[in-house]
Amino acid sequence: MGVDPGLVATGFGVLEAGAGAVTVRDAGVISTATGEPLEARLNALHRAVHRIIELQGPGLLVVEDLYTEYKFPRTAILMGHARGVIYLAARQLGVTVVALAPSEVKRAMTGNGAAGKAQVQRAVQTVLGLKDLPRPSHVADALGLAATGMSRVMGQFPTTVGGRTRGSFSSAAGAQKWPPHSPMSAVDRARLGVDPGRSAVDRARPAVDPVRSAANPGRRA
Repeated sequence: MGVDPGLVATGFGVLEAGAGAVTVRDAGVISTATGEPLEARLNALHRAVHRIIELQGPGLLVVEDLYTEYKFPRTAILMGHARGVIYLAARQLGVTVVALAPSEVKRAMTGNGAAGKAQVQRAVQTVLGLKDLPRPSHVADALGLAATGMSRVMGQFPTTVGGRTRGSFSSAAGAQKWPPHSPMSAVDRARLGVDPGRSAVDRARPAVDPVRSAANPGRRA
């Protein structure tokens, strides 16, 4: 499971390696309300990440590491807060965490450690065999983290050659809001056919339609 941390928006993506295929099981964005107190937003982020880990059961959590330099120190501090609660959720559920530098993931996905966001999105789409371009960039970054982390564990990078990776992705996934204090709008519910009576976690599940392998579930990252 890859996580692109942020206080306003945290991208996540879950990959599963099965017999002859790597599947995108889940992906989306966790958003917090900017008008809420910091402690409330961190609590919401922690709860959401904790719930996703519980639901997906990843064997590894891959988090984007902090940059070596920040022009705005406050941004680095807030990012540190967000990463802290993500690490905490993983620890509480016994999941190992690995931090990867953005340049390492970009190099693994595109061959260029200084690649732009659009280039990373296209590379993730190609490598994972996605029907649509993964949007927003937080989702593409999270899937790139998951793919790079999976390559470390398995010693093999996902490839579309011979149908080894399969997946589909709805660009609407990035528009979903998580957790309860940042609900989906009535328009979003109508578009996605979501029942407003369902739980906050269920309401927020992104519109990703994974193509599952016929084999038994395999390793997840």
